[in-house]
Amino acid sequence: MPHRPRHPQHHPDRSHRPDRPHHAGRPHRVVVLALPGVIPFELGIPQRIFGRARGATGERLYEVVTCTAGSPGPIATDADFAILVEHGAEALATADTVVVPASYELGPVYEEGVLTDELAAALARLRPDTRLVAICTGGFVLAAAGLLDGRPATTHWASAARFQRLFPRVAVDPDVLFIDDGDLLTSAGVAAGIDLCLHIVRRDHGAAVANEVARRTVVPPHRDGGQAQYIRRPVPEPRAATTTAARAWALARLHEPIRLRDMAGQESMSVRTFTRRFREEAGVSPGQWLLRQRIERARQLLESTDLSVDQVARDAGFGTAQSMRQHLQAALGVPPTVYRRTFRSRAAGGAGQR
Repeated sequence: MPHRPRHPQHHPDRSHRPDRPHHAGRPHRVVVLALPGVIPFELGIPQRIFGRARGATGERLYEVVTCTAGSPGPIATDADFAILVEHGAEALATADTVVVPASYELGPVYEEGVLTDELAAALARLRPDTRLVAICTGGFVLAAAGLLDGRPATTHWASAARFQRLFPRVAVDPDVLFIDDGDLLTSAGVAAGIDLCLHIVRRDHGAAVANEVARRTVVPPHRDGGQAQYIRRPVPEPRAATTTAARAWALARLHEPIRLRDMAGQESMSVRTFTRRFREEAGVSPGQWLLRQRIERARQLLESTDLSVDQVARDAGFGTAQSMRQHLQAALGVPPTVYRRTFRSRAAGGAGQR
């Protein structure tokens, strides 16, 4: 029987703030909920990203386990094979973070916006402070449980209209890659799940750890959550000019003033053509992209060096500490000194273990 949405108490918004509590002594436990019809690619993302995260001495920062909504056993996927899941719903009660990947067989969840009794009973096991993450249509499960009421969320663009229709109390943004609303995080489909999991690692442990996971996984280290989901021409046509060289040129001189016409000149394009092509390929304007790269550079320097805030601001291309402070406050919710102190204290005390 379907289960009508419940309306749990909302947790404080900790979006983009590196202040999630941790318990020393064991890795942060991530439990992945495998539902019938799960997409194998998305089911494997948490293990691939969180499972690769290591601390300064090589210790695991996360423990990843997979469970069903009922008893352990085989689960059908959307491919021509099933998977054997060794943990049942009781694992949800042990989770620090729960990840719900997409499934093509959500039944009443996807059609009517209600939970089955089994799924409702499984979610009732969650502790109040559990961080919840949904990849693609996994967000329908959280929404059907009432967990997204009054909160911003996203899903795959092709399912966004249905998502909003079934769950009018959710503030659906169909255009972004992912949304971080503190203890509730949602992403668009497929590769956006990788972006979201890397973002969580970065939020928990800083850019250096996340970038190493990305390097080992051979994926881009950072795509901002506000980037557009659907880019009309994500892969350039054969022989078409791209903006790749301009981006490489800019990354090599972030510490210098960079003008739009100089970036366009690297591709021998007019500013108008370059701006249009850049947005088509990157999903954001050159100015937005440049600001994000400078924020990322500042984060890395604050985490991994003893440079003064003034020097970090100059090396990242902000010019002044005041300018960098304003941009980091807007993007991360904290000023540079607090950001550095937070991640330095985690590194010294076994960051990220719960």
